[in-house]
Amino acid sequence: MVFPVVGGDGKPTGYEIDNSLRLGPSGDGTTPHVNLRRTLGSAGTEETFTYSCWIKISAKSEYNYWLLGGSQETSSPNQATYFRISSNDKLRLSDGSVNLIPNRLFRDPNAWYHLVLAVDSTQGTASNRVKIYVNGVQETSFATETYPDQNLAFRVLENGVTQSIGTWIADDGTAYACDDAYISEVYLIDGQQLDSSYFGEFNNNGVWIPKDYTGTYGTHGFRFEFKQTGSSANSSGIGADTSGNDNHFSVNNSATTDITTDTPTNNFATMNPIHKSESGTNNLPTFSEGNLKIAMNSDSSTSSTIAPASGKWYVEYKQSENTADNQGFPTVGISATLGGNPGDTIGFRTPSGTNYRGQLGTSSVDNVFLSAREANDVFGFYIDLDNSKLIVHKNGSNYMNTGYTGGLDWSGGLTTTNEQTGFYHFYVQNNSDGSPRYTDEVNFGNPTFSISSSNSDANGYGSFEYSPTLSGTDYYAMCTKNLAEYG
Repeated sequence: MVFPVVGGDGKPTGYEIDNSLRLGPSGDGTTPHVNLRRTLGSAGTEETFTYSCWIKISAKSEYNYWLLGGSQETSSPNQATYFRISSNDKLRLSDGSVNLIPNRLFRDPNAWYHLVLAVDSTQGTASNRVKIYVNGVQETSFATETYPDQNLAFRVLENGVTQSIGTWIADDGTAYACDDAYISEVYLIDGQQLDSSYFGEFNNNGVWIPKDYTGTYGTHGFRFEFKQTGSSANSSGIGADTSGNDNHFSVNNSATTDITTDTPTNNFATMNPIHKSESGTNNLPTFSEGNLKIAMNSDSSTSSTIAPASGKWYVEYKQSENTADNQGFPTVGISATLGGNPGDTIGFRTPSGTNYRGQLGTSSVDNVFLSAREANDVFGFYIDLDNSKLIVHKNGSNYMNTGYTGGLDWSGGLTTTNEQTGFYHFYVQNNSDGSPRYTDEVNFGNPTFSISSSNSDANGYGSFEYSPTLSGTDYYAMCTKNLAEYG
């Protein structure tokens, strides 16, 4: 199964977005992770502005996806401007008495959504004072629909306000954690109410895609393209304003790995929080870092959002906590079904002593791998779906035992416990015997862990510790541009 994506070819303007910023809490789930902030030294046009961004949601918990906030530290948070996706999966705009909540739900972790908030409180008709667009279409169905009074001054452009993206700032200045997300191509236009056509267009297949905004920004307008990795509020920082206004934001709790190439024009695979473990909703994994870092509970599993049917693909995997136990978990590899259990997997399997076994569907295969798996090893999975073979390297060197250097081979057929779909997910599972939790990190081309060298695939996509090319054969990152060509 391949989940719906935004991206690929067919763009009328050919406009490409290169980068995104990975937002979200730290590993403990409460400390703010990456967030951007700027305090205004003068007022903008408080009645009229437009905000535009692309967002790809990740693991959902009790927090919000914070798109844009504007708060005064001496005021009640209820009197601030908040534009967010709330914990009930609905978009919400609030500012004092203003409360707009469209009925649409945001739940797809593999889709890039384009959101536009267009405000002009000077309009005579209440419903014209705030317009919300999702993927090029204005929202008209609301669960709650309380529009601003005429000429209401929104706090987001008030003198002295702290604007924020990726965190909620309370009245005492405390910044609170928000949920994981990727955000890309962010605009604030001061003094104009613009519709979504200024920022996107429909391609020949009817898919909403980005286009380059070429208009003016106003005094406090800004644009974030996330092309820099610095920590300061300047043109070299993550919060660099590229509008020409130099309205740079400070960045907090950031790392260079938070800048990614997962964008609306090239959507990368992540692990999928919607995937149900074999035990249903019990003991589900805990996701962070844009669904690429997974804390595995007992009897939990997860699979990738993208599942190719053909082609050659490269994925890196790092088990960052604990070594593999005597039962050999976690099971890691690719899955030919949606069943979610070891009998569907091609990859690592339970060792017995020094017999480091592999798995081919329901068959355990002896002496496939060379050694035990240790914490912080980086494994390279070379997935050849054209020839039904999987080759695994460990820390850049061959990990296959004599007789399997050509890989685990299922070209003669594969017996599985569930019906095969013809598509192959990258798959991780922990067992149900009460063994320790594991923290897994999966790199589809946008690593969450530090790498010493950055290797792209032959098309220039992805950033990997080791080369995606093996013995002269090119393997590719799981992203929509490669999927359109090879998958």
